[in-house]
Amino acid sequence: MQFLIYILVYPLLWFISILPFRVLYLVSDGVYILLYYIIGYRKKTVTENLKLVFPNKSEKEITSIKKKFYRHLCDMFLEMAKTMSISEKELKTRFKILNPEEFKRLESLNKSIILIFGHYASWEWSIVLQNYINFKGLAVYKKLANKHFDKLVRDIRTKFNTSLISTRDTIGIINKNEKDGIKSITGFLSDQSPRLTKEVYWGEFMGVNIPCFTGAERLAKKLDLTTAYLKVTKVKRGFYEAEILTLAENPKNYSDYELTDMFLREVEKQINKAPEYYFWTHKRWKHRGKLYQNK
Repeated sequence: MQFLIYILVYPLLWFISILPFRVLYLVSDGVYILLYYIIGYRKKTVTENLKLVFPNKSEKEITSIKKKFYRHLCDMFLEMAKTMSISEKELKTRFKILNPEEFKRLESLNKSIILIFGHYASWEWSIVLQNYINFKGLAVYKKLANKHFDKLVRDIRTKFNTSLISTRDTIGIINKNEKDGIKSITGFLSDQSPRLTKEVYWGEFMGVNIPCFTGAERLAKKLDLTTAYLKVTKVKRGFYEAEILTLAENPKNYSDYELTDMFLREVEKQINKAPEYYFWTHKRWKHRGKLYQNK
């Protein structure tokens, strides 16, 4: 069944990937109408999330953000398909690094780097970063249940030489690289909702107390890895800019969870400025007020 679904969907994805961008976004407009007005994909979750973090916004304002978000969501998913065939040259024109010299400076410290992302703007096109650095590029991802689509995702995300590592293998691989003297830069999407346990860290995100993912910080502090935030902004349809913001060159000097809070503050700044580009379909605030909350 997994293979049947794959062979039915793959040709469509490939066809989308070879469309000129102007046609791609016409298709995206059609998908938006289908997704927002007809299917109503996760509209309840999106509405609840927006009302939760923006309690002072009117219904009209919430609806406006919601519609802009769904347009961006459709663009982003079709852009992910476009990655199958996009060239390095074109991707560099559409995903620009504003301060590549900061990468060089961080590399000169001769320490591996933890690069933290948020689900904001476009994280998929950040695969082009490998072409700006000398360190080995790694990206942490969660394996898909369908092994055929998992391979497709791996092929897409590694086409510019970044290596994917599963969440389960992350610590072991980075530890081995450090022991072997291999310097790396590892990307973490760190604004997910972690599994709820007694040990989970509860912090504030968009004014709500929630459990926070701390894996990137814990690894950085354990191995003394430089920690930075990749700030991605959407300039216009199909064009993004990214800036490397260094959070800590010596993470061991920071108190527990301080780097996690610093990261969340950076994501908040972007959300407050242009909320339509955050990934509101995620149930990011689902555990608020649950058992095990720190007092």
